[in-house]
Amino acid sequence: MLEFKRLFILLTLLLAAGTAIAEPLITVHKSPSCGCCGKWVDYLRKEGFEVKAIDEANLAPIKEKAGVKPEMASCHTAMVDGYVLEGHVPAQAIRKLLEERPTTVGLAVPGMPNNSPGMGKMNGKLKTYTMEGELYSTD
Repeated sequence: MLEFKRLFILLTLLLAAGTAIAEPLITVHKSPSCGCCGKWVDYLRKEGFEVKAIDEANLAPIKEKAGVKPEMASCHTAMVDGYVLEGHVPAQAIRKLLEERPTTVGLAVPGMPNNSPGMGKMNGKLKTYTMEGELYSTD
């Protein structure tokens, strides 16, 4: 009986730990013809995120509804846990956002920088901004 109780407690702790580290769903709205968007989706999945990719013929209404300003725009727009992710935002910045829960619409990597996930090799100099234009992280 004591062994059963120990096993039950161990299983409960393991389940709780697994639930605590699960990443939230990221819904990505992307152009069906954009290869780098697909690479970013693959990158997020490799980083442990669950991703739902939706091909869109016209991203402009989605960006407008999400509050993406033209100067923050990139090739795809994603939503995660109440935040907007615009462009090739690195996983480290997403995790930081979800952990800190700052007051912002979301994060953006404007344009399509060569040193961003899905575009090329990260070099520690990629700048991620809040949607309001403040520097949020350098990865």
